[in-house]
Amino acid sequence: MDLSSLQRLVWENKVRKGYNTTDAPLEFCMLQENVATAFAAWRKQEELLGEELADVVLYATSIAEMTGLDLQHEVKKKVDKNAARPD
Repeated sequence: MDLSSLQRLVWENKVRKGYNTTDAPLEFCMLQENVATAFAAWRKQEELLGEELADVVLYATSIAEMTGLDLQHEVKKKVDKNAARPD
């Protein structure tokens, strides 16, 4: 699945379930909480690391949609920029 499709699916799920679709600061806080949870899972070598990292991606796609960004485009731009940097 590409990021653009994922971004749409995540957003549609949020709308369908009545989750937050307007409070960007709250989404950033939830993203931060999920990053911390993923770190704790990694540190404790828990099997939930994959699930927690998936949550991080889902919150990032939600924020992108909420703020009108095409995350797939932004990621590609950043990858290209990083590749062009000198070693």
